[in-house]
Amino acid sequence: MRKICVINQKGGVGKTTTSVNLAAGLSRNDRKVLLIDMDPQGNIGASLHFEGRKDIYDLLIGNAKIQECITPLGKNLDLISSKETLTKADALLSRKENSQFLLSEKLKKIKNYDYIIIDASPSLSILNQNALIYCDEAFIPVPTDYLGFDALKKMIKAVLTINHVFETDTKITKIIPTMYDKRNKICKEFLQKMRNEFYDILAEPIRVNSKLKEAPKYGQSIFHYDGKSRGAHDYMQLVKSVFNDEKQPVELAPIEATPKVASAS
Repeated sequence: MRKICVINQKGGVGKTTTSVNLAAGLSRNDRKVLLIDMDPQGNIGASLHFEGRKDIYDLLIGNAKIQECITPLGKNLDLISSKETLTKADALLSRKENSQFLLSEKLKKIKNYDYIIIDASPSLSILNQNALIYCDEAFIPVPTDYLGFDALKKMIKAVLTINHVFETDTKITKIIPTMYDKRNKICKEFLQKMRNEFYDILAEPIRVNSKLKEAPKYGQSIFHYDGKSRGAHDYMQLVKSVFNDEKQPVELAPIEATPKVASAS
């Protein structure tokens, strides 16, 4: 089971878009996925027009059982949602000893998934420390511009610091260039910088695509909303790269056809 934290301290970089569409793409290819929203903004629920009866706050603070907080979204895809009450969690957790390990404790019995994907908030809060400590891997979405590149370097340093302080070994296994426009000189310049410095873990860029912005309005992943779009192609290439990391034979499911599952996938 791969445990992946999609994280960047900088906001507006495409974390939720990446989390939702990566999870949906994996689930379309017969992998069982649990998607967890660790952002108090609750953007996954907003993107998929969904709010769970119990959510990540109830699991961490309210002592709800894990199965009470998991809701099926579609074939092979489950969700633990979030909402604004999660903002209280940092203050509450800061009063508890070793609270950075609470998520690991709550999720330790989860076994029946191929992937757990956590959408983290744009910060280095105790909640995000929990997410990084629990996960084996960090995926960092990063815009192809100067501020994005600067935030990427800071995020790498933050992950290394957390590993050192808590004696963990979360690895940065994928850097995902987002909002890439090949017509833009700055985008091309900073994509090349990423290729020069992070070639081994750099994913193919996610291009600017209006369909990616439209899909949440309808509560759908990009594959369900427009499987022929550039956004669908780019995110399925990301899914393929995840499989290639595992040296699995790759024969992706066609994305033009919409499977008979909930709109999220």
